[in-house]
Amino acid sequence: MTGEVTSLRSYLVQDGLSQDGPDRRDVSGNTGTAVAGHPWDRIRAQARACQDPIMRALVQPGILAQPDFPSALAFLLARKLGNDLIDREAMFGLVRETHLAWPSSVVAAGADLQAIRERDPAATDDVIPFLFFKGFHAIQCHRVAHWLWRKNRRQLAHYIQSRASELFAVDIHPAAVLGRRILFDHGTGIVVGETCVIEDDVALLQNVTLGGTGKNGGDRHPKVRRGALIGSGAKVLGNIEVGEGARIGAGAVVLRPVPPFTTVVGNPARPVGRRHAELPALTMDQTLPPADYVI
Repeated sequence: MTGEVTSLRSYLVQDGLSQDGPDRRDVSGNTGTAVAGHPWDRIRAQARACQDPIMRALVQPGILAQPDFPSALAFLLARKLGNDLIDREAMFGLVRETHLAWPSSVVAAGADLQAIRERDPAATDDVIPFLFFKGFHAIQCHRVAHWLWRKNRRQLAHYIQSRASELFAVDIHPAAVLGRRILFDHGTGIVVGETCVIEDDVALLQNVTLGGTGKNGGDRHPKVRRGALIGSGAKVLGNIEVGEGARIGAGAVVLRPVPPFTTVVGNPARPVGRRHAELPALTMDQTLPPADYVI
């Protein structure tokens, strides 16, 4: 266990998610060496600046009383997931167990939060998406469920999936593989199937389905490559690839692979406009390209 804790600490210090170290003391009396402006520093500074007395009752135990980002994240998820069947204390221990065994899941959470700040204009600080954005919460719950799935604790993994779906209206199968810096904008109605892969820097808007096409088992769900953007209400069905930097328009029904850096729209989806060069998930640009399609 000591080695696992040391490993987690090294991850957190490197990514600015911990205050470990003897060299700096903030106004709350906590010491740390994280460089000013790193994620955990920013979250704490913004929480300290909160003057609303009701909000202070939320940020004090949830952020200011926590020693580091993974503790705050575990407190948040435990408060959300706990109920009269599995209480908050047990859920907190489960989330912390995940963090210790899989330190990169904490770093991924910090990267997801940073992606929201950079790409969602509604995220005016770090505290708001951390505390209130259910797309972010659903992804972090999935990371816990995914670790449980990999450890063959599959009934508990399904419990986390079910509970998160009830809370956030986002249903991610525990076996699905998610990368980092993922943005589920609004989140409501997103469904991600068992054999899905979502790579780094992908953005999904509300009511997106990454599903199968029938009752057959095996590898049957989409693979979404880096930087793809999938618009509101789009349905991507079957074991097909959405290429790097692809853009899928709102309401599209996608049944065939989408080439990299290509925009598709409609039902059934068809390519429109010229190929683009950027990763649309980073700009969140959902406008249609010029109509003269060049393959």
